[in-house]
Amino acid sequence: MPEETIIYRKKAPDFSEIKSIMFQGVNKITDNFFGNSPPQIFIGSKLKYPKVNVGILSPPEKVPDAWLYSAEQYWANQNLDISTIIKLRSSLINSRFAATADQARSSERFVGIAQEIGMAKRPVDIEIELKKKIALQFDTDKVTMPMGPRAPLKNARLTENTAVDTHVEKVLSDTDLKATDAISYLYKHQFQNNMLNQLLSIGVLGLKKNRKLVPTRWSITAVDDMIGKQMKKEMRDYQQIDTYQLFYGSHLGNYYFVLLFPDNFRYELFEYFVPGSAWNPSDAMTAATDWEDYWGRSQYAFSTAGGYYASRIAILEHLKRIKRQASALVIRFELPEYWASLGVWIVRESCRKTMNNPHMMFPNQASMIEYIKKVAKEKFNFDLSKTIALSKLLQSTKTQKKLSHFF
Repeated sequence: MPEETIIYRKKAPDFSEIKSIMFQGVNKITDNFFGNSPPQIFIGSKLKYPKVNVGILSPPEKVPDAWLYSAEQYWANQNLDISTIIKLRSSLINSRFAATADQARSSERFVGIAQEIGMAKRPVDIEIELKKKIALQFDTDKVTMPMGPRAPLKNARLTENTAVDTHVEKVLSDTDLKATDAISYLYKHQFQNNMLNQLLSIGVLGLKKNRKLVPTRWSITAVDDMIGKQMKKEMRDYQQIDTYQLFYGSHLGNYYFVLLFPDNFRYELFEYFVPGSAWNPSDAMTAATDWEDYWGRSQYAFSTAGGYYASRIAILEHLKRIKRQASALVIRFELPEYWASLGVWIVRESCRKTMNNPHMMFPNQASMIEYIKKVAKEKFNFDLSKTIALSKLLQSTKTQKKLSHFF
């Protein structure tokens, strides 16, 4: 990532230093503390929209390298384990207040403070006063990162001036720039997903009249979808790959097969949740699937939800790197190794790791499919025959005629 566009400017500590910065004294704080936000703002979605809860996240004391508490891409690159990530996230206090979505354009003081923090390019020192003691709890979700203790905010005060990246200042000041175009611009300047999500969530992007506070879980999927649609447009003129390619990889109990076929871009995701994994406490395997053809989807991927768009990002980034297009069949297995949900970022980063691995090439579709059926049976004791039979992408390859058929 170019130096001028890195959101977290401070050099990352060595892995051995990480444990030394963890704060585990959350239960000792009273109703006042002085901390530093990573920076991170969380917009809750449990109230009836347009009402939202706005949370300022920070450890209950000032810590070095506070950016580590929300650095999902760094966690993946450094292969941090689930316990370490949970310890980091559980040390963040969610000091929250109620607001309405249109207050993104108002002069409401707490909203303004939250927006200043959310736009900052480095951790922000802040003094917090709570209405009552924190509720000791830890929330997990399929889309958002784990959340630590929370309490209603009484007062907040920034104790330093915040610094904002010049690229963010540019899209913030351009009130005639659509949110989609702003996200595309920042993504091309190497801003990471968590920052893009946050900027959309705190209501500082887009046409002035449309700027609103957006629940974090909505903004995460919206950003993945916006970026994905833009990349699909860019690759419409790319040539197709000329071989059948298989990528395989895993991260924290999330295992991926990515099958690429010489064709125009189409995409299908199958997810299998093994009993005992984070989102399957039952004794039976559960599954979800969604797909899109060349023209994309007209409806939200309700079955696989945010994971659909997060996995798609990784596939499209790979195809953009090699300047080719292909159809992609993605099969994900979530194993009991993934024993606590960390949010949809784990899907995006696991699939990115998979696409960065060396791939295998096959002479035809049949040989590649037979190979993954064998591996799935040996590794997961799972028969992929039904998956192959149900795949809409594979069915379309049998029935759809290409232009070359007529010459």
